[in-house]
Amino acid sequence: MEQPSPTLWTKKDLIGIRELNRSEIECILDTAPQFLAVSQRASGIKKVPLLQGRLVVNWFHEPSTRTRTSFELAAKRLSADTLSMTASSSSHVKGETLHDTLANIEAMRSDIIVLRHSCAGAPHMLAADHSSHIINAGDGRHEHPTQALLDAFTMREARRKISGNPVATLDGAKVALIGDVEHSRVARSNIFALTRLGAHVTVCGPVALLPSQVEKLGVHSTTRLEEALSDADFIYALRIQKERQGSGLFPSIREYVKLFRIDRDSLRFAPDHALVLHPGPINRDLELSTEVADGSRSLVLRQVTNGVAIRMAVMHLLANSRTRQ
Repeated sequence: MEQPSPTLWTKKDLIGIRELNRSEIECILDTAPQFLAVSQRASGIKKVPLLQGRLVVNWFHEPSTRTRTSFELAAKRLSADTLSMTASSSSHVKGETLHDTLANIEAMRSDIIVLRHSCAGAPHMLAADHSSHIINAGDGRHEHPTQALLDAFTMREARRKISGNPVATLDGAKVALIGDVEHSRVARSNIFALTRLGAHVTVCGPVALLPSQVEKLGVHSTTRLEEALSDADFIYALRIQKERQGSGLFPSIREYVKLFRIDRDSLRFAPDHALVLHPGPINRDLELSTEVADGSRSLVLRQVTNGVAIRMAVMHLLANSRTRQ
C-alpha cells in the first residue's frame, strides 16, 4: 500500500470536531478510503505496517463495546501493538490521578492514547501536558469526534453513490438529528462536523431533550417530527441516553415512541431517498424500529464498517504527520 500523504495534518491530538476547520475534517475523510480498501482486500490480508512498532493504548473509563472494538481493530490493522485498560483495572481505583497514570504509561513509551471518560474535558487536560497523541473516544456530554467523522464519511459516501459523482460533498445536504440532543456528545460533534461541511442540520425531539439556544450552533430546531423529516436526505436517530439523563424528561416511553420514533409510519413524512443512521447501540423499537434498522434504507452497519477506516486514518495522521503543533 502506498502511504497516504499526511502533509495536510498539523495537530498532535484529536480532542473535538469544534477545534477542526473544514480542510482538516476533509483531510481525515479523504484519507479513510485507502484504509477502507485495506479492510476489503480480496487477499484477506487486512494489515498495513504504518504503525508497526507503535503502542496504542485504549483507556476506557466508561463501558464500551462498539467504540473500543473499532479502535482496537483499527490499531491492529495498522500493525500497532495494543494495550487495553479500564478504570476498574487501573490505578485510578486506588486514587491515582489521570496525569500520574498516563505518565506511567508514557514511561513504557506509548504513542497513541485513546481515552473515553465520563468527565468532559479529560482528554483536553491530558493532551496539554503529555507527549502522547490523545484521541477523544467520548468525554461526558462534550464530544465524540470519531463518531461524527465516520457519520460524515458515511453520508458523503452515500451521496456520491446516489449522485454518481465521485467528488460530491455534503454541501446543501439536509440532515435531521432526532431524539436526545441535550445529553448526546454524538449530536454535538455531528452538528460541528456537518455544518462545517456545508450541510443543513435540523434537530428534533421533546423540549426537555433539546438544548436551550441550540440554534446558535447554526441549526434549525423543532419539536415536530413531520417538519424535521419533510426534506431530509439523512435521518439520524440518536440513542436515548438513559445513563446520562434524569427521570421525567419526557412523559413516557410510549409517548416518545408515538411522537419521535423512526419507523415505517414516520418515514412517510420523509422523501423516498432519505437514508437512516444511528450511532449504536440501538434501543430497538424505542428510537428506531427493528424494521427500519434492518431495512434497505439503513446505513447502520455501513457506519460500523466505515468506523474502522476512519479510526485508522486518524491514528495514521496523528502518528505520521510531518508537522505537529
